[in-house]
Amino acid sequence: MTTGRIWSYAPDSGHVEGQDLTGYAVVATDGAIGHVDRQAEPHGMRHLVVDSGVWLFGRSAVVPAGIVAGIDPQARRVSLACTGGEVKAAPRFRIDSETRDPRYLATVGEHYERLVTPRTTTD
Repeated sequence: MTTGRIWSYAPDSGHVEGQDLTGYAVVATDGAIGHVDRQAEPHGMRHLVVDSGVWLFGRSAVVPAGIVAGIDPQARRVSLACTGGEVKAAPRFRIDSETRDPRYLATVGEHYERLVTPRTTTD
């Protein structure tokens, strides 16, 4: 199981350790997709659970911290480095215990790694 950069906030994301993002609006590259329901980091896999509400795709989604492109505390907004469709295409989040399941989170991480790898340079 990988706990690489997809599970860590980028240094230029604006994340501050201990910052509570609950309730912040979540905006993908193509528009708003919901709000942060909660944050978690089991097994070192930091992520947000985003509640999309019924107006977009009617479910919650797990978004790894490495997908966060920016945090604006004044506007209470989290910007993502992917589209709403890419979030929707991630492995479906069904039950709360999945946010603690390392196999499920690894699958989520693999989905998002494929999205960001072409956009970033190799380490």
